[in-house]
Amino acid sequence: MGQVNRRSVLLGGLAAVTAAAATTALPSWANARTAVAAPAIHDPFQLGIASGDPLPDSVVLWTRLAPAPLNADGFGGMPDATYAVDWEIANDEAFSSIVQSGSVNAVRASAHSVHIEPTGLEPAREYFYRFKSAGYISPVGRTRTAPAAGAAVNQLKYCFTSCQHWEEGWYHSYKGVVRDDPDLVLFLGDYIYEKPSGRKKAELNPRRLAVPSDTTTLALYRARHGQHKTDVDLQAAHALAPWLVVFDDHEVMNNWNSTTSPASAARKGYGFQAFYEHMPIRSTAKPNGASIQLYRQFLWGNLARFHMMDTRQFRSAQVSGTACGPYRDTSHTITGTAQEQWLLKAFETHPATWDFLGQQVFFAQRDGDGKSTTCENPDSWDGYQASRDRITQGWIDRGVPNPVVLTGDVHRHWAADLRKDYFDHTDPIVGSELVTTSVTSNSDDAAPPSAAWLANNPHIKYCKGERGYVRVTATPAQMLADFVVVSDTSVNDPAKLVIKTDKSFVVGAGSKGLQAG
Repeated sequence: MGQVNRRSVLLGGLAAVTAAAATTALPSWANARTAVAAPAIHDPFQLGIASGDPLPDSVVLWTRLAPAPLNADGFGGMPDATYAVDWEIANDEAFSSIVQSGSVNAVRASAHSVHIEPTGLEPAREYFYRFKSAGYISPVGRTRTAPAAGAAVNQLKYCFTSCQHWEEGWYHSYKGVVRDDPDLVLFLGDYIYEKPSGRKKAELNPRRLAVPSDTTTLALYRARHGQHKTDVDLQAAHALAPWLVVFDDHEVMNNWNSTTSPASAARKGYGFQAFYEHMPIRSTAKPNGASIQLYRQFLWGNLARFHMMDTRQFRSAQVSGTACGPYRDTSHTITGTAQEQWLLKAFETHPATWDFLGQQVFFAQRDGDGKSTTCENPDSWDGYQASRDRITQGWIDRGVPNPVVLTGDVHRHWAADLRKDYFDHTDPIVGSELVTTSVTSNSDDAAPPSAAWLANNPHIKYCKGERGYVRVTATPAQMLADFVVVSDTSVNDPAKLVIKTDKSFVVGAGSKGLQAG
């Protein structure tokens, strides 16, 4: 679909909301309800709509009723009542050809969020969807189903992003994502930040300041998600295409792991609950207290398979210090045993040309001293080297044809070749890693690596300390990765906005290693 039509979807949906809000009479579809009327509310679709987790016959449709999403009680301005939410899926943005519709109750226990999982849709099809509740109509969203398993796919274009601290800037990256018109969007962690920015107030945007306290209760997690989701560019990107999302640490608390104290178990549960309530993910991910089933796989015909991973919930506690030795302990894990075995089992089959591992933290080795004795970041796979060795050896032994690791977290663009032995720079290249910079979260050190550091890490091909995202175009013959950067995210002036590709790399199918694009 072209740019003009896509914008008409978003603007047309907003116009529908405005028109509905301007009249005091309920439309016919609302008058027809048989349920007892809930208290009147004003426009409940302040957080927009979203879709995600596409399958060949299904896709998740999401919204949350929240006329006042920043309310400190976490209920988004909704009364303690049940509201019917009607939904429609159509072949066209005018909804003249509706293919499915239904109604679901939005209840206070789930912050009046809804997750619709229609089945029986056609594979590889574009659909439009919307919601209606309390006399209001939501914006219109566009989504698509995955191609059928094994179906020939000539091209897949997706964008992936990470780390969008509200206070640290405007979400210019999503203007670029909307412009790129991708088939999919991946988000790899830190959708919200549970704490205020550590940067000086003078360095922050005064129009995007948050409450000056940590997020520790379910009410505050809900309000924090609501705050982030009010961004109009983020809403536009959600309305454009289905998303595949995973979390990292800041959706709960900084650098948490499987061994958090009992006092933090409740906090994990609050973070998981609010995350589920605000993401277009399936009911299989609905949390059970301080546990959530987040890792999962998706096929895109015979072209791509996505392994969406959870490197936070099951990881061992970090080992203190910087010496590399403790990180090679075989009992030290970043995935947990069950997830590791799930991934290795998947590697036994090769249904698609490309295997993309969507995960959170830096995978490739970063050797700080050139002597293989120090680990630069224990919070990354460097801190869990035995896990990395098993995963890497796993795809080698099982003949995975084209493995590509997708990463967020570090607030800078990186591109790296992957080797079986990172301390042996003559070892064969066995895969590639693409790391997206942040949407807004700033780098403490945006300076490029020194020449000496790069000499110690010849597998690192690129690093850029600006904000942006990565655009990937995959075909049966090659994968093209474009590292996109945006202009100053502290300034919200369309006349000054610049979105450009800073660097591109190509990986040929069956050929390991990044080549300049």
